[in-house]
Amino acid sequence: MPPDADPRLAALFDAHARPLWRYVVHLTGDRAGADDVVQETLLRAWRTPRILEQEPSSTRAWMITVARHLVIDEARSARRRHEQPVADVPDRGRDDDTDRLFEAILIEEALAAISVEHRSVIVNAYYGGLSVAQTAAALDIPEGTVKSRLHYGLRALRLALQERGVTR
Repeated sequence: MPPDADPRLAALFDAHARPLWRYVVHLTGDRAGADDVVQETLLRAWRTPRILEQEPSSTRAWMITVARHLVIDEARSARRRHEQPVADVPDRGRDDDTDRLFEAILIEEALAAISVEHRSVIVNAYYGGLSVAQTAAALDIPEGTVKSRLHYGLRALRLALQERGVTR
């Protein structure tokens, strides 16, 4: 401790630095890093007036907890994991079509599970982009029948998808 140090900090150092340092070395195996953790722990204790007013045994328990948290934080930090920031962000990976492929397979299976009449109306209206009138003309059925088959066909399709685990 420098001779001009605060007497309270010097007292903290004298009473707790060596046992705290041994504890941190035991946790980390890093003697140089232990110095930094002890220094930060002592500084935090010195900046916390209620800690300075406690009994030495309570103060030591608090300081050991703080030191353990500092060690854990350091172990979790990016610096410890040797992650280095880079100047340029790498190109974003290209999304593949796997999810869309699986969705298409699920929908194809669910469409195969409903009646031909319902399937043809749904395929023409939703996948073909035809209006009700155009679907009715393409299938040679009345527009009211198209609307009815769309309603009941979509309900059947929803149930078929739910049976395959689709919940949304």
